[in-house]
Amino acid sequence: MSRRLIEITDLGRDGIEEVLAHARGFEDVLDRDLKKVPALRGRSVINVFFESSTRTSTSFELAGKRMSADVVNVKGAGSSVDKGESLKDTILTLAAYSPDILVIRHASVGACQIAARFTDAAVVNAGDGKHAHPTQSLLDIHALRARVGSLEGRHVAFVGDVAHSRVARSGAIAFGLCGAKVSLVGPPTLMPPGIGQALAADVSHDIADIAAADVVYVLRMQHERMGAGGHVPSLREYAALYGVSHRRLRPGQVVMHAGPMNRGVEISDAVADDPEALVQLQARSGMAVRMAVLYSMVSGAEAPIEAPSASTALGAS
Repeated sequence: MSRRLIEITDLGRDGIEEVLAHARGFEDVLDRDLKKVPALRGRSVINVFFESSTRTSTSFELAGKRMSADVVNVKGAGSSVDKGESLKDTILTLAAYSPDILVIRHASVGACQIAARFTDAAVVNAGDGKHAHPTQSLLDIHALRARVGSLEGRHVAFVGDVAHSRVARSGAIAFGLCGAKVSLVGPPTLMPPGIGQALAADVSHDIADIAAADVVYVLRMQHERMGAGGHVPSLREYAALYGVSHRRLRPGQVVMHAGPMNRGVEISDAVADDPEALVQLQARSGMAVRMAVLYSMVSGAEAPIEAPSASTALGAS
């Protein structure tokens, strides 16, 4: 296992399967009365979030604590970054504390790759700009397999703001590695030139084409990355042309959304709250999968902890 997870390609198919095998074991922890195991006892994890987050930051923090790691959370707001400190100097400072793992979220593409140059700790990308979000892809695969089984031959359609979506970029590659067919559906202004070829995915601007998919993965409209004027005439028009509602879905299709959701824009309230949608299962899967990611980062180190079997990873307690 690589000592870094910056893009999903750092794992490849075998690495994905290894992490998700661990995740299946760690799921047992979440169903126990005592939700804590000694898998990372004596290890330290620093979560460095320069960008806002609820689901990812909370699940990484809980994942580390559930495995008995020493966990420190650093937010961009209120840190030395507010005083003008560079990313390099921030990472050098944190590296001086000898952490085992740095989990980093940053608004700039490539920030995690830069950070990895200045620390011996394992680096996990928790989202960098519109580039990559590999742990989201892992939890998506985990959640979807729980619902439909194997992804071989399945068709996954990402719908909406592809241009600004690290979820779509990592997800398209990850689903493809697991044998799924991937398509990208959205308005031309939110579909970068060449994205289909780059992600080995079909491209369509017609929302009706989602009817052919087994899985409809709805993407958030990322207003904060669009700048003045946006990329669509209005959110009302976008919702009318590309919003995912039950009238655009056929029976049996699985709906996914990474959150947070813009209800009434990319997804209707009825679909968001539909018990058949995977939104809540995706959130729950984040805990077990991120526990597995952290465990895999240190179990591949030069001085490994106990071998990653069910008994040693989960502990006897």
